[in-house]
Amino acid sequence: MKKTERYIYPAVFTYDAGQEIAVVFPDLDVATSGVDDNDALLSARELLGCALYGMEEDNEEIPTPTPLSDITTAKNERAVLVDVYMPSIRMAKVNRSVNRTVTLPAWLNAAALERNINFSQVLQEALMTKIQTNRM
Repeated sequence: MKKTERYIYPAVFTYDAGQEIAVVFPDLDVATSGVDDNDALLSARELLGCALYGMEEDNEEIPTPTPLSDITTAKNERAVLVDVYMPSIRMAKVNRSVNRTVTLPAWLNAAALERNINFSQVLQEALMTKIQTNRM
């Protein structure tokens, strides 16, 4: 079965003085917050992706999003649509190892073996430095 590439769900942003912006997804019964609108939206998008990915992995039924026009809000609340692109979420969750064949000069291979260097670890560290990430 083909998985959905993009989900769009309504979220309710609640603004209370002196507090972070609360964000609730009524259809999914999950919540997050942010220090400003941008942070709240990014947190909402991340939460939406995680929640839906978990539901996909558990083979749970994904609820139909409530139309934005059907969301009731209080005076200090705003209903907004939040979207998430699932292929990038799914790939980020994949942390399995894959085999790669590398070619090294014989002298470098011998020197590394002599020093008990873990080839996989060195390659991972070098690649993460090259692409500027610290995810492991």
